Amino acid sequence: MPLIVVALVLLAMFAAIALIPVSLVVRYRTGTMRRPSRRWVSTLNVVMLTVSALFFLTVAAMTNVWVPRAFVYAMAGLGTGAVLGVIGLVSTRWETGSRTLHFTPNRWLVLVLTMVIAARVTYGFWRSWHAWRAPVEGTSWLVASGAAGSLAAGAVVIGYYLTYSIGVRRRTIVHAARKQ
Repeated sequence: MPLIVVALVLLAMFAAIALIPVSLVVRYRTGTMRRPSRRWVSTLNVVMLTVSALFFLTVAAMTNVWVPRAFVYAMAGLGTGAVLGVIGLVSTRWETGSRTLHFTPNRWLVLVLTMVIAARVTYGFWRSWHAWRAPVEGTSWLVASGAAGSLAAGAVVIGYYLTYSIGVRRRTIVHAARKQ
């Protein structure tokens, strides 16, 4: 019986790893879809992403105790993501109808963000494989795993979507005011 459980756990792990490319393609396709701009959706996005960013920075500050410069990397990633978010807002295609506002994010920028995620996942697998040797070499496995770089890559994505959501919300409010 325990052998079957171990086999099922290993199968589930390999299935999750095998589905990563599929999830990246789905992420790209949904990230480049034309969407209607709804005020309540953009407000919810801003609130939830703000909570996520605050929680993320709190965890990065706590991680800084064990991983040198983790908080600095997280802040740098958040700033980079904010700059990319502004670039994304400028390069977004906005379609103003009589009653609705639609937007289509820039495909190239969404592709770059998706590739950042893919590169970080790939690097994480590679680095964690090599981090097993870290205790032998006298360093912490957490430092050797590249946790600070992972925080930076995650912060880029959070910073981008937070800035982008704020811009979409602002544009939605301006469009609604003009409509009245």
